[in-house]
Amino acid sequence: MTFSPVLRERLGHHIHGDKWALRIKQHLVDHNLFDRPLHIISANLHSVMNSLYGPKALEAKLKNSDRMELFATLSNDAAKKDRDAIKKHALANGMSYLKDESGTNIDVQIFDMSQCQYMDVDFCSVSFRESEENTKPVLIVMDYAFGEQAYETMDELLKPYKDENGKLHLMNMKSINIMGKAGILEGDKGDIMVPDAHVFEGTADNYPFKNKLTKKDLKTDGINVVAGSMVTVLGTSLQNKDLLQFFYSSSWRVIGLEMEGAHYQKAIQAASRVRRSINKKINVRYAYYASDNPLKTGHTLASGGLGLTGVKPVYVITEKILEQIMENSVASEISTEL
Repeated sequence: MTFSPVLRERLGHHIHGDKWALRIKQHLVDHNLFDRPLHIISANLHSVMNSLYGPKALEAKLKNSDRMELFATLSNDAAKKDRDAIKKHALANGMSYLKDESGTNIDVQIFDMSQCQYMDVDFCSVSFRESEENTKPVLIVMDYAFGEQAYETMDELLKPYKDENGKLHLMNMKSINIMGKAGILEGDKGDIMVPDAHVFEGTADNYPFKNKLTKKDLKTDGINVVAGSMVTVLGTSLQNKDLLQFFYSSSWRVIGLEMEGAHYQKAIQAASRVRRSINKKINVRYAYYASDNPLKTGHTLASGGLGLTGVKPVYVITEKILEQIMENSVASEISTEL
């Protein structure tokens, strides 16, 4: 008897996700990082790297502009030399790059935060810089995943690591952080959404959670921040305007729509509350920046991309996530000493 690939996936046999996650865990083991505090960040593959290494790699340019201006210029085609300089500096100071070989097409960056110099990184406190090297976090930054692939990759990544003798080792997972681009129902392009629940469209599945990010955390000049539940959809271009209006104006309190939230949260809750492979009180952070408003004419995806409008919210979210990870690292070290 044989099973089709589709049936195997539905039964939880994640062929590609298993290979993808095993390679990450093996890298952590091989580089003596597995037992360090681990933090997953699902995001793009430039904002974390640029935030941590950009100020040092482009030190001369930073003297004549602030960080946000610098990050905005990195989005230009003409800035390839600067982007390459940041990546080269990052690879020499604690960043590893895992080009996908599993078939998921999800590349990964791993940051050993004990190796970063943190020069001109404003959100990095003196306490964190001076903390013990072996207590500093390790960041696993994975490229965007959507739909069932988001569930598959997160589900596999949160499973224990099985060594060559068959012994299982739980991952020292401290937080899971999801940053993404989403459609907004209460605002405009470039605004930020902070969800407190994911409603899975077309099902009875709802995933409320305690988000460690708040409106107050992300409030910044020139950027509107809204909070509420978000609906996870099968496709952002497949939506009915009347249905979205219902989600927005009814007691569902939906502020936006995305394609991965419920899938990620399903995997997180299974790992933390059912399988007990990670801490039951794992810190989760979700924040999205608005790419479009499907309820407004002229603000839909068809109206064009974000351009530089999307740069500031991306880095506001990125830096707040990194800042909280660093703060929690220092707090954990102090509590251990006590």
